Amino acid sequence: MVVPEAPPAHRVIDREWRVVVAGQRRDVARRYVTENPATELALAEVPDCTPEDVAHAVAAAQAAQVAWARTAPRERARHLRRFATALREHREELAAIDALDGGFPISSMRLDVDAAAEYVEVMCDLALGLGGRTIPASGQHLHYTLQQPYGVVARIVPYNHPLFFAASKIAAPLVAGNTVVLKAPEQAPLSALRIAEIADQVLPPGLLTVITGHGPDSGRALVRHPVVRRIAFIGSEQTGRSIQRDAAETGVKDVTLELGGKNAMIVLPDADPVRVAAGAVAGMNFTATMGQSCGSTSRLLVHRDLADEVLEHVRALVGRIRVGEPLAEETEMGPLITRAHYDRVLGAIDTARGDGAEIVTGGGRPEGAGERGWFVAPTVLAGVARDSALARTEVFGPVLSVMTFDGVDEAVGIANGVDYGLTAAVWTENVGAAHSLAARLDAGYVWINGSSRHFWGVPFGGFKNSGIGREDSLEELVSFSQTKAVNVLLPD
Repeated sequence: MVVPEAPPAHRVIDREWRVVVAGQRRDVARRYVTENPATELALAEVPDCTPEDVAHAVAAAQAAQVAWARTAPRERARHLRRFATALREHREELAAIDALDGGFPISSMRLDVDAAAEYVEVMCDLALGLGGRTIPASGQHLHYTLQQPYGVVARIVPYNHPLFFAASKIAAPLVAGNTVVLKAPEQAPLSALRIAEIADQVLPPGLLTVITGHGPDSGRALVRHPVVRRIAFIGSEQTGRSIQRDAAETGVKDVTLELGGKNAMIVLPDADPVRVAAGAVAGMNFTATMGQSCGSTSRLLVHRDLADEVLEHVRALVGRIRVGEPLAEETEMGPLITRAHYDRVLGAIDTARGDGAEIVTGGGRPEGAGERGWFVAPTVLAGVARDSALARTEVFGPVLSVMTFDGVDEAVGIANGVDYGLTAAVWTENVGAAHSLAARLDAGYVWINGSSRHFWGVPFGGFKNSGIGREDSLEELVSFSQTKAVNVLLPD
């Protein structure tokens, strides 16, 4: 593959990376090396924060939070809007950092910057939604509620949208009057560190601290810190459970989790096979994240009468996906994040073949990828047994499983027969059938005749092992506040 002319991010990456705490660059005792997943070469040295570093960050955040909590919500929003503007000003730089550090196509990462800035502005728009209410609990006295911040919030974000999650997911807690200590993904931490530097230029000092670390030490220290009473995590079910345990051992804390999914797209026999195929490929998120997305509709359940036609269209669309160097403008799909994940995804494909699944396309390294980089071709498997590991376990990679059904009840049973319930999709021209089926699915976010797209303002979150809490909406903003009831006893 030909590497294009280096964008500005190369100059930014070739530097010393440090943690910014309350406007000061902090030296840490330990460091670790990140890797470019497209080349397997070392990329940068970043701080490996110890529990002592985390305690310093929390103390600074706690000190800054007092004045920030007294700031009116619309004034907080004014500060955050400046941050959104700054993100747009650094669009090319931030996109290129994620392309190098995470292997994501630069064209998609530009869109992530745009989405992050817009998301911040949406939370600013919702600022007055933090108002309380009056309650007619008695005929004489005054009863009302206030929404007040928790204090220091821990945000722990994943590697599949490093810039987007780091930039956007600080907005709700900050607008609500908290300060934030954000744990960046260890596999792709650079854009989060750069965001902290940008925030330091436009936000009051101490509102945001980004910590990095290799392994669980820094994240666990943050979760277990006694000052941190509100924790929000996006990532795997296994890590989410660990966070719940750590939080429970050190206090009574409010923990929300947006976890994995094994999401079903159900296609009824009256659906348009061409539109279905396009929706299935988009819903799998092959491009942009290489299928490394918890919301991907990775199980395509097609009525038997339509299955062959849909599968042929899917095969053609997937075969046209351009896999390549993340900095190339024409690239639609890059490498997976690490060697360990690359091996895990290929192992899942091999296991599925052993269980009787048929590879329709992909199944290994893509042609022309060379020998370096953690590239896996976009893969479609048909004939997947509903009780197989592939049908029940999240792969978190570019692997679409295709299954058939004969009746709606059978389709619902397959869709709901897993431990997850994050997203789902229904394809049909029958409006009544669509609404009925959506109501029966154990999923927190359902598309009808669509997939993949999020709509800011619509609550996003999962059922069952896919998580607790809702994001992308007023519900997210309010969740970073506590309700206080005040009763004013008036004289007769």
